Amino acid sequence: MRVQPRQQLLDIWRATVEQSIGDSEWQWGGPHGRDSISDAEQILCLLYPASAIRAFQLDSPDDIEPDVLDALRLLGDHIEIPKRLVRILTEYMRTYVDDSGTPDFSGDSYFLGGGGGKVTSEQRELHVVVSFSISMTLSLVTLGFVRVFRARLTRPALHAEVDALEQLASQRLSAAMVGLLRSFAVNTFKVGSQPWRTLLGTLSRAGAPESRVVDQLQSSLTDVRAGLRDLYIGSGQVDLDNPNLLFECGWSWGIVEDAPEIQTYEDVGLQRAGTAVSRPSLYFTIQALAGAADLFSERTRALRLLNEEQQRLAAALQIRWDLTRQYWATIAGFDPSDAARWPLEDLPWRTTDGTESDYYSLLLTSVVVQDLQRRSGTNTDLRRVHQILVELASRARVTRRPARDDRATVVHSPGVSIALEGAEEGGGPRLVWQAADFAMLLLKGAVTVAAQARTLELRGDALTLVEEVWRHLADRRLADGPGCGLWDQPGVVFPNLTLTDRVSWSHTNRVSEGLVLLASVIEDAPLRSEPAADLAMDLLAEAEHLFDQELLVGPRADPAASRARVQRIRATLRRARTLVRKHPVAAAALASDLLLELDALPQNGQNLAGTSLHRGDDSG
Repeated sequence: MRVQPRQQLLDIWRATVEQSIGDSEWQWGGPHGRDSISDAEQILCLLYPASAIRAFQLDSPDDIEPDVLDALRLLGDHIEIPKRLVRILTEYMRTYVDDSGTPDFSGDSYFLGGGGGKVTSEQRELHVVVSFSISMTLSLVTLGFVRVFRARLTRPALHAEVDALEQLASQRLSAAMVGLLRSFAVNTFKVGSQPWRTLLGTLSRAGAPESRVVDQLQSSLTDVRAGLRDLYIGSGQVDLDNPNLLFECGWSWGIVEDAPEIQTYEDVGLQRAGTAVSRPSLYFTIQALAGAADLFSERTRALRLLNEEQQRLAAALQIRWDLTRQYWATIAGFDPSDAARWPLEDLPWRTTDGTESDYYSLLLTSVVVQDLQRRSGTNTDLRRVHQILVELASRARVTRRPARDDRATVVHSPGVSIALEGAEEGGGPRLVWQAADFAMLLLKGAVTVAAQARTLELRGDALTLVEEVWRHLADRRLADGPGCGLWDQPGVVFPNLTLTDRVSWSHTNRVSEGLVLLASVIEDAPLRSEPAADLAMDLLAEAEHLFDQELLVGPRADPAASRARVQRIRATLRRARTLVRKHPVAAAALASDLLLELDALPQNGQNLAGTSLHRGDDSG
């Protein structure tokens, strides 16, 4: 199955609108009702591709493509679509604000009671990192949309609507940034503690002295340790001067206990007291890194979406983003014994609280790929990440047939249970979070490797994995009823799982993100093949030499035809020369065609007339 991201995204748009439009009004709601996360993911299924792919833009009415209009026809024509999006976004921004005017980032229906306990109303209102992260993405997409759309407006009333939406989105963005700054956690381990033993057990090899492993780890994390000591805004400020302590950093599930308030000029409303245990969670760390990355994107800078105070908050987040990425990449690739084997390759990954899962291994690969991009890692390292993804795809039965009652399918449904420590302090059961987007993240990981591959062989292998994962995901779309064409129905491919007919906007949005990334890979210039470039240069050299020989032949009976042929061959040679650096295969094909033509001329007695022996003379 050849993945066609444009067509697949249009299909998702069509299905999203059909699911969301009822009685001509936009209908919100995920599998368990409405909440700030699911509603954001629902509208991002439309707006994220529109912000990332020029051919999908919706902010310039006159430039909307015909097939895009057809997919969104239930929203109206090219004039009505942007206006309806403004109203839909405004409704979202005004819905998720509490009575005090503070933006609401509660987890609500995503919170599940551990042991079957009933989640209290107070617990449902707890703010969660996933909502902070997805809200930053949605707010930035919204700000970019209104900046472009406003330039096309003439009616004062619509101008006022757009201005109001921009203010709401900017407030939500600032509040989400403050929430992430107050959810950052640094956890230290004493010598011999359970997290200490677990971390060293994950990183060390049999027979390696513990003292040597600790010394090398401390040395590898020197820059991270120094950077964490200099934090001055938000949570995560701990004493790391004791060299005998090991540590980990990242984001907890929500605002951490005793998190200080952020002093800011932005109107972010009331800053709630934190309840989350100040301990990083790998899952929520990856979620935070993904949302924060949008703050530092080229689009955010080009459209100047951040005001001066937001840039200050973003700078504080970027410090945490850089340090966290560096920490986890160092841990994943740590090799004290020079055994040329990463801890990440020893599946499954084990976190410091003792839980282990292939899902955590998959999450960690995204950090490693980001780090390889930052430091221009070798193609060999990318190949290792690719092999990890291939093995994870097999272990999770994405590319292999599942056995009857196969326990490996648990990562797909119900997913990995993540404890939200501290959420029970105000009463109620311990909360858990179910993460069931393994296949969607696998697609994105495979596409990311393809995007960074430096050889045709690795890119080809990565795209083969992309196609295999896509084949699996395509089978998991809802086949009929409401939400037909959207995700997720794992019971279709895993007979031991229960069938469902509910749309998951989270899973659908994850698939859209993977397709958007794949579209960017396709838009990039193809990788240069050095053997093909050498062959193209050889073919061109021979074609030019034969052309010069033909120009030495005496005058033809038909000078006009001869002149036209000379000019055409010269033009083709020039074109091949311009292509040889970036598109050597295309250049080789042009040169091959010329060689066939030139080879045929003497055999037919049709030698080119020497109208000019100077190759650069186009006058003939």
